[in-house]
This record gives sequence, structure tokens and C-alpha cells, in this order.
Amino acid sequence: MTLTDEHLDDALAPVLDAARAAAPDVDATGRFPEEAVTALRGSGLLGLTLPADVGGMGGGPQALARALAHVASACGSTAMIYLMHVSAAMTVAAAPPPGHPKLLGQMADGTTLGTLAFSEPGSRSHFWAPTSQGQASNGTADAVTLDAKKSFVTSAGHADVYVTSTLAPPENAAGESAVDIYAVPAGRDGVSVAGPWRGLGLRGNASSPMTFQLDVSGDDRIGPSGGGFQLLLDAVMPWFNLGNAAVSVGLSQAAVDAAVAHASGSRLEHLGESLAQLPTIRAQLSRMSLDVTATRSYVDTAARSLASPDDGTMLHVLGVKAFANDAALRITDAAMRVCGGAAFSHHLQLERYFRDARAGHVMAPTADVLYDFYGKAITGLPLFE
Repeated sequence: MTLTDEHLDDALAPVLDAARAAAPDVDATGRFPEEAVTALRGSGLLGLTLPADVGGMGGGPQALARALAHVASACGSTAMIYLMHVSAAMTVAAAPPPGHPKLLGQMADGTTLGTLAFSEPGSRSHFWAPTSQGQASNGTADAVTLDAKKSFVTSAGHADVYVTSTLAPPENAAGESAVDIYAVPAGRDGVSVAGPWRGLGLRGNASSPMTFQLDVSGDDRIGPSGGGFQLLLDAVMPWFNLGNAAVSVGLSQAAVDAAVAHASGSRLEHLGESLAQLPTIRAQLSRMSLDVTATRSYVDTAARSLASPDDGTMLHVLGVKAFANDAALRITDAAMRVCGGAAFSHHLQLERYFRDARAGHVMAPTADVLYDFYGKAITGLPLFE
């Protein structure tokens, strides 16, 4: 069955209802959005981009961008949890670990919520460069002791499986900086949340530090030994960067809608007119609306390029997150200024969109790092040297 926009919208409806209803409390208390995640599990959307033969919906990059923008407009934390699951699922789909034959099906049907656990304190936002070092266990080439401290793990303590990285044991793979990626079930001994999470924005996505201290094997490994870096480039970064950009679009659109509604409905009684009747306010609203329209268009261009790769696809992968992140900063800032003091209260939810947009901007790979990569690409320089 071909996935249509109508089918996607029907699947999204209960998720959006649950996310929108819980979002203010999720933000205020910093709690995990259980209601929205439960709705996601039952919607089929956790398998949106996975193929039908494993129980997925067979949707592509454009479907994901559409879905994430809608979810982000309701709750940024839920959207980021969803994006991390999709990013983990697409990494697993690229090279399924042999010891977990049912994992993809379970990630598709909502049984298993996945997430990425890549960033480490030693390499910070350079998530492609773990500093933890796997060690061959008991002298066996296929058994590895994983000893990694991870930072900012979305859905920490709530995910069912963690897609995590470490430097491969030197004797197992060529190159001292070769990376291994593993699928680690949450229930294994040695997997633990290492601290609380309280952030400026995306407060409900449980981005706590975690520790992974356990033995893993080739049955858990995603791809060949030492092949993790290529997986990061081919499977993780395209889907994550596009999805993060779509989250920025959703937050931007929510800010525009809130600002337009407030400006249209709020009156200056001494002048006998609404805020929207002031030319300066209308100009701000116009710029915001055009900005989000242009950003959505570029995200759609990037999504179509990912669906049918061409010579410009890598540039889109590098550019789309940074472009959309910066647009979200501009748009949410303008919305705050348009609405003035009312924006600083909770009832418009604008201050939530403002804070959430800033969280996405500094999420690895940060917008500034991506601009640097883009500049290297267009000037013919190697990206990672």
C-alpha cells in the first residue's frame, strides 16, 4: 500500500492530540511525555521509514519531514524523541545486528523504542568521534568489553534499545580510530542512567548522561567491525539532520501561528485597533511567515534529494539542519518581540518554542559545525581532517 498524506495525517492525529495536551506540563515539570510516546507506539509511526517487509509503513524522507514538523508544532520534546527513534531504526536497518533478528520488526510495530547514544564528554558535539575504547574480552576477537560514558542521550532510561558507539579494539579492525556501533538492549546489566536532565529547552526528552559497562559481541554489532564511521555518514547523519531541520520548521510554524493569533486578537483600546493593524507588526509577521515558508521549501528540497540521491545530496545533508536551525532562532525571536510582554507568560507557549528552538540549534552536529563542513565541501577540502 502506498503511503499517502491522508494516511499519514490519520496516523498523526492521536499523537498530535496527546502531545499538544501534555506539552505545557511536560515543559513545566521536565517529565518524559509518556502520553505522546504511547500514542506514537500505537500509531505505526515508529515504523514510518522502515520497509513494509519488516512491518513498517514504507515512507521516505518527505513523509518523515512532514510528520516531524507536525509533531514539533505540538511538542518539541516528543518530536525529538521520535526523531531519535527513527535515526536509530534507520541505522539498524542499514546493517541489522545478527543476534537481534526481531529488532527491526519490534522497532516498526512500536514494541521497541530506540535512541542514539553517541556523544561523549571527551569529544562533545563531535558525535562521530567517540573517545571510549572497546577492549577485546577474554582474548576473543568477537567479544568486546564496552566501557563508555555517554552524554545527552535522548530518552535515557525510557528507550528499549540504545544504538551506541565506541572505538573498536585495535586488534579487531584496521586503524586506531575505527568505530564500532552496537545495539544494546536497555535491560542488560551495565546499562544505566548516570544523572538527571534539566535543560533550557526540550525539557521532556530525558537527555541524561548514561554509562555502558558490559560485554557485547558481533551479534550486537551493527555493520562490520570498524565500520561504524561509514554508518554514521550514510545512515545516521542524513536522517538525523533532515529530521532535526523538520523539527525546527514545526517549532517555527507554531511560533508564527501563535504570533499571528495574538496580534490579530489583541487590541490597543486607546487606539481602537488590533496589534495587527500596526504596519510595523504586520511587517514582522510577514517576514516570519516568508522565512518559515522558505525554510520548509528547502527542507522539502533536501528530503527529495535524499529520496533520489544526486551530486547535491551531501550538501543538502550538511546544510539543511543549520539553515533550518538558524531560521527557527530568527522566527521565534521575532515572535517574542511581536507579542511583547504576553510572550513571556506561559499561555501563548511562545517562550517554549523559543527555548526549544535553541536546544535544536546546539544539538550535535551543531549548526556552526555544519556550516564549517559545508564550507569545506564547497571549497573541495576534506570534511573530517
